[in-house]
Amino acid sequence: MNLTTILDMATASHPDRNALGSWYDGTTYLELREHAAHGSRVLTDLDAGTVVFVGTNGPILPVLAFSAAWAGIPIAPLNYRLPGDQLVALVRRLERPVVVADDDYLHTFAGSGITAMSVDEFTSRLRAAEPSPAPAEVDEDAVAVVLFTSGTTSAPKGVLLQHSHLISYVLQTVDLGSAQETDAALVSTPPYHIAGMGTILTNIYAGRRMVYLADFSPAAWLDLVRAERISSAMVVPTMLARIVDHLDGAPADTPDLRSVAYGGARMPLPVLERALTAFPHTGFVNAYGLTETSSTIALLGPDDHRAAMASDDPAVRARLVSAGRPVPGIEVLIRTEDGVPVAPGETGLLWVRGAQVSGRYLEKGSVLDEDGWFPTNDRARLDQAGYLFIEGRADDTIIRGGENIAPAEVEDAVLTHPEVADVAVVGLPDDEWGERITAAVVRVAGSELTADDVRAWARQQVRGSRTPDDVVFVDDLPRTPTGKVVRRHLIDELTATTAVPEAVR
Repeated sequence: MNLTTILDMATASHPDRNALGSWYDGTTYLELREHAAHGSRVLTDLDAGTVVFVGTNGPILPVLAFSAAWAGIPIAPLNYRLPGDQLVALVRRLERPVVVADDDYLHTFAGSGITAMSVDEFTSRLRAAEPSPAPAEVDEDAVAVVLFTSGTTSAPKGVLLQHSHLISYVLQTVDLGSAQETDAALVSTPPYHIAGMGTILTNIYAGRRMVYLADFSPAAWLDLVRAERISSAMVVPTMLARIVDHLDGAPADTPDLRSVAYGGARMPLPVLERALTAFPHTGFVNAYGLTETSSTIALLGPDDHRAAMASDDPAVRARLVSAGRPVPGIEVLIRTEDGVPVAPGETGLLWVRGAQVSGRYLEKGSVLDEDGWFPTNDRARLDQAGYLFIEGRADDTIIRGGENIAPAEVEDAVLTHPEVADVAVVGLPDDEWGERITAAVVRVAGSELTADDVRAWARQQVRGSRTPDDVVFVDDLPRTPTGKVVRRHLIDELTATTAVPEAVR
């Protein structure tokens, strides 16, 4: 099956329903299919081996995605925030690339020898081109999407997602035509993130209109939710934090918003609790997944959120910070570093298996083991009821005096302090202990919080060996657009600091 099969099935079900844009003047499913047929011809005439998109989120992305699938080539959305030389280097790693870019980024490729055009030029060529009569016949194991990882701990890797991976994900998680005609999804996640691509496929298959917000701000997000009567949206934790800060305790007043999914990074519990209060009639969904798994592999649904919020049982309440339970078709296994499965409640390395799991990389090949298991490199545990708790990247683990310490545990403790706006915990070299637990803390505006205050607060919730050795106050933390802390950058900044203010030594 080609990804265009998803569009074909949706078009056959509701050709005149709007797929993109406003309720009044959007692009219908039939028009989107026609755009894909014409766009395919443009790419074929250019002998494109990969279509590369460099730009902000917008309706051009689904047009390019289905044009590429129709032509039988991959699409590779790139992080437009990267420096120009890095963008050019990534493009050169792809087969016969043709770049379609927003005007602000087109100059990056001038003089590079790479074929590049603006979004407007591609659209003009699409309108003038004859349509390709039928989608290219490609093997279901052909690569459909190339996504480069965020590189929070190392250089970006090119993840190869096949048609079979993405179609499996859609078929296992969404019912064809399940959306109502009035349903609309607000898309504000970056186009180069797996959620940006997965959202296209799942909403198209469900028959849900997509509305794009290119430049996120809390006010713009709320205004669009109300104006377009948005029924579902996906945000990353930093977006949700900014939204609840903007509301400042007031109700969201978004009566049509039935579902908000969040993912891409760890959600701070205080932010989630404030959001659940601000959106009392909205169901929240924690969607955990990786680029290599074609998006979501575990969900914490609305009922789980409500049950956890209402429970006095600490074990049930704790599920509010879990990733939920695996989606259909996904198997999970927690192993020790030696590969031995662990018992429920014990922390180990998370491995996953299923038809939507890729585990293939550009220039590297597959990293699946002989039984098809993919090493996520996340430390995790399962509780007795099968809820999955993610404790952070294995690379982030702090080894202090021979004890493995997950930064997430310390971060969760510090974040509960009412004067802490944000925190990231890393390990810095130490001659005596091997590594020191160092907390980089962002104070709320006007706070006079001290390092001793932070340490005393943390010590009440985690044992002494996991209390921060050092507390450094910073203005902000280096994060990716999806909210992940770029720990290697933070470590570099902290290591380079010669005079550490308010650090306990």
